[in-house]
Amino acid sequence: MRFFIPFAIWCVFSVSGLDAAVMPEQIAVIANKNDAESLEIARYYQQKRNIPDENIIRMEFPLTNSMGSHLFNALRQQIYAQTPDHVQFYVFAWSKPYKVACMSITSAMTFGFDRKHCAHGCSPTEPSVYFNSHSSLPYDDFKIRPAMMLAGSSMKQIKAMIDRGVQSDGMFPNGTAYLVSTTDKARNVRSYVYETVKQAFSDRINIEIVQADALEEKQDVLFYFTGRAEVDAVETNYYLPGAIADHLTSSGGVLFGDHQMSLLKWLDAGVTASYGTVMEPCAFPQKFPHPGIVIERYTRGESLIEAYWKSVAWPGQGLFVGEPLAAPFYSRPGK
Repeated sequence: MRFFIPFAIWCVFSVSGLDAAVMPEQIAVIANKNDAESLEIARYYQQKRNIPDENIIRMEFPLTNSMGSHLFNALRQQIYAQTPDHVQFYVFAWSKPYKVACMSITSAMTFGFDRKHCAHGCSPTEPSVYFNSHSSLPYDDFKIRPAMMLAGSSMKQIKAMIDRGVQSDGMFPNGTAYLVSTTDKARNVRSYVYETVKQAFSDRINIEIVQADALEEKQDVLFYFTGRAEVDAVETNYYLPGAIADHLTSSGGVLFGDHQMSLLKWLDAGVTASYGTVMEPCAFPQKFPHPGIVIERYTRGESLIEAYWKSVAWPGQGLFVGEPLAAPFYSRPGK
């Protein structure tokens, strides 16, 4: 992972006047009829989140890590044709595929497959119109439907992740945001904003800047941002329902079989959502979540899919995995 100096616009993260969290009827769940586990995940998620029947879309496509762009474009067109107009977000009920050629599958579904979102060597990629946006209706406002995966290392882990997301709603947890500055210079590029984030939001949530390569035995983790190829001791911490954690590295979004740590390790440890890139991004912080934006938006009541997606300026190579409706700082009607 090569090092790059971040640019100034990524430092801007203040927001105000956020709207209500995402409602179940605004989510469409996509399942793969060729994958029995995918169908089971979709059923479980529909039950837990009361997703309307009309919002469950079942398609047929190969069960593989990476999908070709032509096949994906045809699939996306069919999905859009079956999606109710009021739907604003997509949820994928599977762990494979997670990549479309040089894009993550969550970004390819959101924007459509476009090589402007792919890096040519160490280069910038297309910016997201949704970055730090005030929009609560991305399809209505921008004609995009941000996507997130219900993926995991096992069915047990995926169901547990869903349960944690549901449990988190309206908890208003007394947790801590851990901003971890590591000795890995190439991957520690987000740390330059840590002090600013702490000053801005420490009156809202406890924020600790930690100089270490890993946290160990913390019992109140709500956010954990770091930069390492492999993060030790993640299983020793307790992650509150709705917790978000990710590690800035080259291939954290390569879910299976890579030499670097997969983001699934976070979910196995009890985190509710994580993020990683599926192709070499180089150390552009703009291709990874901005801690300040995630913390600001999530603690003001936005759902996980909104806060996380809005925190990435150049998300074309990045994979979002987690329970999208988790909203620890918002109480939905009827709960």
